Amino acid sequence: MKKWVVGTAIAATINTLLGLPGALAQTVNLGVVKSPDNQADWSDITSRLQSTGVNYCVIDLSQVDQLSNLENTQLLFLPNIERLEPEHLATVQEWMRQGGRIIVSGPAGIVSQPEVRNRLRSLLGAYWGFGLSTPSKLERLSVSSPRWIPNAGLVEELQGGVVIPASLEAQTAAVWNQPENPPAVVTTDQSIFFGWRWGVDGEAAAQTDVVWLQAALSRYNITPTPGKMPNSSPPNCVKSQSLAATPVPVISRDPKRQDNLSASNPTPVPSEGDRLVLPAQTPGNNRGILTPNEVTAMSRELEHLMGRVESTLLTANAHNSEVGLLTQESIESLEGVSVKEAEHETQRNSHPNRTTVSALAQARIGLQNFLGAVEQQDYTAARQQWINARRLLWDNYPMDRQLAQPEIRAIWLDRGTIVKAKTKQDLVKLFDQLAKAGFNTVFFETVNASYPIYPSQVAPEQNPLVRGWDPLEAAVDLAHERGMELHAWVWIFAAANQRHNALLNQPPDYPGPVLSAHPDWAIFDKRGRLFDPNTRKAFFDPANPEVRDYLMALLEEIANRYDVDGIQLDYIRYPFQDPRVNQTYGYGVAARQQFKEWTGVDPIEVYPSSRQLWQQWTDFRIRQVDSFVASVSARLREQRPDLILSAAVFALPLGERQQRLQQNWEEWALQGYIDLVVPMTYALDTEGLHSLAQPLLTESTLNEALLIPGIRLLNLPDVVAVDQIQLLRDLPAGGYAVFAVENLNDNLHRIFQQTQGQPESTSTEPIPYRQPFPVAMTRFAALQREWNFLVTNEQIAIHQDAFTEWVAQTEKLNQALNQLAMEPSQQHWQNAKAALAAFRSQFPQWMQQQGIRHPYQVQVWDNRLATIERLLNYGGRTTLPENSSDAIKR
Repeated sequence: MKKWVVGTAIAATINTLLGLPGALAQTVNLGVVKSPDNQADWSDITSRLQSTGVNYCVIDLSQVDQLSNLENTQLLFLPNIERLEPEHLATVQEWMRQGGRIIVSGPAGIVSQPEVRNRLRSLLGAYWGFGLSTPSKLERLSVSSPRWIPNAGLVEELQGGVVIPASLEAQTAAVWNQPENPPAVVTTDQSIFFGWRWGVDGEAAAQTDVVWLQAALSRYNITPTPGKMPNSSPPNCVKSQSLAATPVPVISRDPKRQDNLSASNPTPVPSEGDRLVLPAQTPGNNRGILTPNEVTAMSRELEHLMGRVESTLLTANAHNSEVGLLTQESIESLEGVSVKEAEHETQRNSHPNRTTVSALAQARIGLQNFLGAVEQQDYTAARQQWINARRLLWDNYPMDRQLAQPEIRAIWLDRGTIVKAKTKQDLVKLFDQLAKAGFNTVFFETVNASYPIYPSQVAPEQNPLVRGWDPLEAAVDLAHERGMELHAWVWIFAAANQRHNALLNQPPDYPGPVLSAHPDWAIFDKRGRLFDPNTRKAFFDPANPEVRDYLMALLEEIANRYDVDGIQLDYIRYPFQDPRVNQTYGYGVAARQQFKEWTGVDPIEVYPSSRQLWQQWTDFRIRQVDSFVASVSARLREQRPDLILSAAVFALPLGERQQRLQQNWEEWALQGYIDLVVPMTYALDTEGLHSLAQPLLTESTLNEALLIPGIRLLNLPDVVAVDQIQLLRDLPAGGYAVFAVENLNDNLHRIFQQTQGQPESTSTEPIPYRQPFPVAMTRFAALQREWNFLVTNEQIAIHQDAFTEWVAQTEKLNQALNQLAMEPSQQHWQNAKAALAAFRSQFPQWMQQQGIRHPYQVQVWDNRLATIERLLNYGGRTTLPENSSDAIKR
């Protein structure tokens, strides 16, 4: 190790000032990192460290910013540190590259920036998946547990979480004694990941923590002395600032980086695949004051999280209880049931999630403590209270029982995952997993950058990476065998991709097989560039009749040659543009000619400063996309009336979207050109998703279309993915879409199987876009069970007069929805619409008292009624024989 002792006299002076013994000044066995995340538990952590009998020093997290600060330690221990900044990780990464070893515990790095989480996952070879709902014992693996695993630590029960291996080098060293034995301790050559918060009373017994740390130290040839109590005031590992020879360098953050954008900043530049992601809303630092806006945002985030956890718990309890629908008969059957019996029923039904009830109560206290600390201007304590409350809720999220209602559960099956499969048999396991996880719709990447995944007679070349077999044909068969729908996901106007060229060993500027044969089919920017330098893609000219004919023939081939259930239009737009800096696209041969014939001006000469002409140029391009969608809809539905058409679209505000993308998807929904709108509402946290999805789902002009917002799994902790899905279930959405299969890990498969998977591998649950009326009936029945569950357990506040009317109207609406589902007709549809409208108009008055106590839950119920209304509107347009010329129930 490098020594920072220059001479005997200087060394003596430094050692005296720092309180270090001479040998320790050169090297220390263990460096333990302290941060605001573990400060509240530091006393217990210190006590356990002393019982371990190891010489150690303390490193303040703020000092982990240059390599020399770690060079006096052999091993780092990060107990329960949830946030690391980029400069911290960069230092640790370089230190480990030079041979350093690390131990982490608890949800390490879980609230860090996405880039940090992703790099930390690679560095440790594992990541924190989710907290277990109940305490559990550790178990050795029957064969492959390392020798250093202690025996003593396998006896006591711990309140821990699942650690997900994330690399081929990672090995599971111990598992939890639970179904499927999820990993509890994961190791690599340089890291050990404990799946519990080390040194926290209530998580694990002190002796359990001690023996596990002693075992981990022995693995790295550090031999503690059991029972030895080191100095109760351990030294600092790092020199004080006054003795530092040079200032500590600070790694600046680039304000242009997407991770550091705030919600108030302009929309970030397109990320990989042109899929925008809203940055995390959580304040990005752990130091300094909290502004009033930050306090408001943090309070709102915590309140909403509590609401979602409570909503999930109620749905799970009602779904898995024996209560029936809320009717006058069910209410009368409760007469004579004592309060004590009702309380017993509550405990019996909620037993699996008793810890969730406790966590909710503690989180509410944590919120008050957060606000109290802010009032006292103790911002460090405030942040810690907030982090602890959120962590508690995440760790106790109900994920162990069925709770999903009929909904669209879609997932994009990406080209990379398809390419990895070499035969139909290779896809079997994948489709088995998706079916067991409850997905009912697969968006199968069928055309990517002009390469079809199947052997086409229209396109010039099949994707070379799948030659020799037909993945689309195999996927259709496998999906249908499992009761799932298979929708062909097609890139429309994106014609070439430089990233894909690299995979195919093509030159970077290769325009793809179609544009190579037809260079006049392309569009360019004002500088004459074919490829967008940001997204590295080239596009077809939507105004070119030959392009439109080619794409139409390709879509017809897919629809008529394969038994696909739907087609999804992706890249149904122009490239990203910024007219403010003269970065615009659309200047193809056909487009320029047509626009000049219309206006007398070549669009290459038109600039935003000429407002009228510029708007004409924008409107011209919008019409090209709109008219193509209309043509596709008319042509394909004439040939395949049962085909479901969807579009993957951006959630940018309409005006901005038209200027930057020329994508006018609201018109497609209003005109009925598409059945499903799939906005790519990708966000790094749940509040960000809410801000993107909620305005779309509550837009009254879109209430005849089904909207299923998208969630991107990349860089999302598993519990946040679950939380985002729950948010969409609490909003008036007909379901959700997950991007993509390549990011779907085993842990999420297990969670989905428990919460939304079907008992049988073949799903019989109705899908909203196929059977909107039966889904509306079933979803209202689920609401009735929730209400009856609360009534049965005396957990709903409502005046007696309102209660009687509410129950009567509930029965009336239930009958109207049942009649419509069983016998669809114009008259039954109108009756159901009228009954729902009357019910919704009175619902706020009925729930006035309950809304004071549980405002979030009452809002959720109203949102679910809005979902039922949307289903009725959609069904009235698409499935009623009176409204369909072909009289086919799509």
